[in-house]
Parts: sequence; C-alpha cells; structure tokens
Amino acid sequence: MPRRVLLIAGGSRGIGASTARLAGERGYDVAINYLRNAKAADSVAAAVRQSGGKAVTLQGDMAKEADIVRVFDETTKALGPITHFVYSSGTGGKNSRLDAATAETIREVIDLNLFGALISAREAVRRMSTARGGRGGSIVFLASIASVTGGAGEYVFYAAAKGGVDALANGLAREVAKEGVRVNAVRPGPTRTDIHEPGRLERITPFIPMGRPGEPDEIAETVLFLLSDAASYVSGAVLNVSGAR
Repeated sequence: MPRRVLLIAGGSRGIGASTARLAGERGYDVAINYLRNAKAADSVAAAVRQSGGKAVTLQGDMAKEADIVRVFDETTKALGPITHFVYSSGTGGKNSRLDAATAETIREVIDLNLFGALISAREAVRRMSTARGGRGGSIVFLASIASVTGGAGEYVFYAAAKGGVDALANGLAREVAKEGVRVNAVRPGPTRTDIHEPGRLERITPFIPMGRPGEPDEIAETVLFLLSDAASYVSGAVLNVSGAR
C-alpha cells in the first residue's frame, strides 16, 4: 500500500506541530515546513520518526510563491507524491483597530493567511488531482472563528483574511470534487499557541463559553479526522472547533 505523505505548511509550532506529531502516530510520513525556527521543526520531525514515520523539515516562506513551489517539489523528492496537505501557516499581525493598522501589517496578514493558502492550494491540486495525473488527496486549511466573530477592535484584517480561507475551502471543494480531492477547513477558537500577543489569551478566556482556551492537540484531532478516510464523504466543510465561541 502506498505511503500517505502529508505536507504541513507551518508545521513547526502550535496546531501545525500537534498535527504533525499526531499524523506520525497514525502512519503518515510528514514534511514539516517552517520559516525561522529550524530547531523546533527538527524536534517535531524527531517525534514523527520516533512513531515510525519518515520526516523531513523544509524551510520556506509560505507568503512567497517561489518558496511554496519549492517546498512542494522538495517534499515530493524526499518522501514521494503528496497525498495530504495542511495549511497551518498564519499570523495575526499587530493587534489594533482597522483605522490604526498600517498597510504593512494588513499586507503581511493577507499574504500569509490568504495568498499563501491560495498558492499552496493551487500547488496541491496540481499534484493530487486525477485530472492532472495524480491519485487524489485531502486538503485541510486552518481557518479561524475570527471569520465569524469579525475580530472587532483587534484584527478585522485577520478575520477578513480568514474569511477568504472559508471561501477558498468551499469553492475549491466543488471545483475538484470529481477529481479525487477533498477540501475542508477547521475554524479554531482561541487556542493555547504563540500566535496571540502577550496577555490576549487570558483577556479573552472569560468570553469563551467553555471557559477555557483550546489545546493544539484538540484542533489537530479534527484536522486528522478530515484528512482521513473516515471523512471520505466530507468535502467543502468548515468545522468550528471553538469551545462554542
């Protein structure tokens, strides 16, 4: 049976790292993309190998087309054809009202959260689609509950970018439904990762109906479900994993 090859954009920390470790435990070979922290990526790769899977780490800025294409090509060269892809790269930028945000912050947030997701999706489909000679596959985007709540007073620009990710999952799923590719997204609520500015998670926890933030492993479980054959009839879904927020 061919090995399942999973590429995770933004796999060195937070939800991406938890997804990589869990995937290793469940029999995937994993390519872990990172931007700066090679040590963190190496640690995740070591955990995958300890579980019996193959793992590689690949540096690349997922806001840049050339880096994205290279990361996909290097994954295929190292592990074989990509069968599963998770886009977990993201940034919230500097928190502020929209009328106080700089164009630089807005561009940074849109480039990594939405542009990178679009280009990565394009590259994944080019390799997975049966219409292009692939053998099918599964794509999962990390969206955000911010696309529902709007991010007022903190990062409307981030919420808007993540709203684009919702639309991407919805539309692309329909576009490739007959080509063996499933496309879904997960909307995490506030989760204990370093994407938050210092103090933010503590400040917003009282507004989470469950009274606590999520843990990266809780989000990763949903991602792995959507990647798996257990979700074989699930495509175009955007699932809230948000503590009822």
